[in-house]
Order: sequence, then C-alpha cells, then structure tokens
Amino acid sequence: MNEDVRKTMRIIGIDPGYAITGFGVIDYQGNHFKLIQAGAIETKAGVAFPKRLEKIYDDMIELIEEYHPDAIAVEELFFNTNTTTAIGVAQGRGMVLVAASKTNTPIYEYTPLQVKQAVVGYGRAEKKQVQMMVKKILNLETIPKLDDTTDAMAIAMCHAHSCRFAEPIK
Repeated sequence: MNEDVRKTMRIIGIDPGYAITGFGVIDYQGNHFKLIQAGAIETKAGVAFPKRLEKIYDDMIELIEEYHPDAIAVEELFFNTNTTTAIGVAQGRGMVLVAASKTNTPIYEYTPLQVKQAVVGYGRAEKKQVQMMVKKILNLETIPKLDDTTDAMAIAMCHAHSCRFAEPIK
C-alpha cells in the first residue's frame, strides 16, 4: 500500500504522575513520526491532593478535546521503593484513565521495558539512550527539559510501533 494513502494515527503518550504528568502528541503515518505538541501537566505542592487530581483530569480532557487522538498510550507503573509516592502516582494515572474513558478514547498501556525496546531496540536501555533516540526520530533540536515529557513522547512512539498487536484496556 502506498504510504501516502495510509491514515495518519494521532497518539497522546502519557508519563503519569501527580506532580508532573508528561504528555506527547504525535502523528504517525507509514513509518514517519511528527511531533504535534509536548509538555507537562504540573500541579503544585501544597495544593490539596484532590485539587491536584482534578487539575490532571481537567487538563487531560482539554488535551483530548484539542487534539482528538486515535489512542492514548500510558506507561504502566512499576515501583520498588516508595509506596507513598506510588499511590499518589497511581491516583494521577487514574485521572488519565478516567479522562480517556469519559471521552471514549481507546487507552493502551506499556511497560518501561516495552517502551525502551520499541524506541531504542533494547529493553534495558539507559534513560539517556531513550532521550537521544526520541530527539533523533522526532527531529528535535534539543531534548526536552523535563524527563517526563521525553518519556511521554517515547510512550506514544512505542504505541505506534506496537498498536497492531495491542489490545486497549477494557
């Protein structure tokens, strides 16, 4: 099939958190990526936790309504030390899932190992290797200041490479 007639898939990649939720909006057509927007939803320490979660939800709804993604790809959580942080991050991730559900946007999840494998070709790649590949593949002048933003772009790229085999969260 001619690459030019293939449908462009728009993906929002999410690196979940409650202080910083990174996002990357990419278009994928054929084997080509185009960065549309990237950034972070940031909540302030000292603000009541329910209000922080509300901001994540509201900002996710705005992102979805503005960019109309075909899919949202979110990183699965993996924690082996701080359970208090893990619970907060999981609640922030929950706001992303609810926003996707409310807007009927299919959501897919990927492990950090899957993301590294898809972007770098090696599941145990270092963070710097992932950052350099994201920069190269998306033709960025610089690596974003926030790791969460770069990670979100990598998650979106992972979905683009994996979507034929992935099942949405039900």
